[in-house]
Amino acid sequence: MHVRVAVKYLAVVGLALMLGACATVESPDETDPFESANRTAYGFNDGLDRAFFKPVATAYANVTPDPVRDSVTNFFNNVSYLNVLLNDILQGKIGQFVQDSGRFVVNSTIGIGGLFDPATSMGMARHNEDLGQTFGTWGAGEGAYLVLPFVGPNSFRDLPDIATSTLLNPLTYLNAVVTIPLNIVNLINTRANFLEATDFVDQAAIDPYTFVRESYRQSREFQIYDGNPPEDEYEQYIEEDGGVLKVF
Repeated sequence: MHVRVAVKYLAVVGLALMLGACATVESPDETDPFESANRTAYGFNDGLDRAFFKPVATAYANVTPDPVRDSVTNFFNNVSYLNVLLNDILQGKIGQFVQDSGRFVVNSTIGIGGLFDPATSMGMARHNEDLGQTFGTWGAGEGAYLVLPFVGPNSFRDLPDIATSTLLNPLTYLNAVVTIPLNIVNLINTRANFLEATDFVDQAAIDPYTFVRESYRQSREFQIYDGNPPEDEYEQYIEEDGGVLKVF
């Protein structure tokens, strides 16, 4: 079993065990019935991040030139783009599928395996589609909110995308000697790209867990509706300690 599949499998199994232990705990939020288990997973992820991933990502960002980081980001975006193409088709976005196919070919060839992104300058913008969004466009509800150990925010609707995105990623089928270093680089580079965002959460959020949960939900709605979600679904308010926090 490849490392990426194994880690995600263990994350799902670990979450299932926690959900089983906490299934009887009542939550004030009907869409977060496993809040107790989710907070435990969130605390684990946050602790691991503060102790290891954030310091490593900070050091990486300090010593790695921006063009190199951009190329790393471009490469992993491109190699995962087959999942986007599949969900373009499943959502009936045929015109977008044609454009995204062209983008994938251009960046994989002229862009030297995706290290560079000439397709964007040629008018072929990058899109973000996945199986969770496809289910959303088909009318599936979000389901219960989940926090996966090692992975982060998720939901019952988004969970199957872990399988499809892994199976459609060519790196999954390479030898572990290659995939392990590549996955480590991807993880550190991705974490470095979100340093400012997580610093904002730490400084601004009264309850970081709630802030992340609502931000995740609104981000998913925004993606499902291609940037034009219904106002009543997009603008949500969180009441904390008598105050109101609007999450964008």
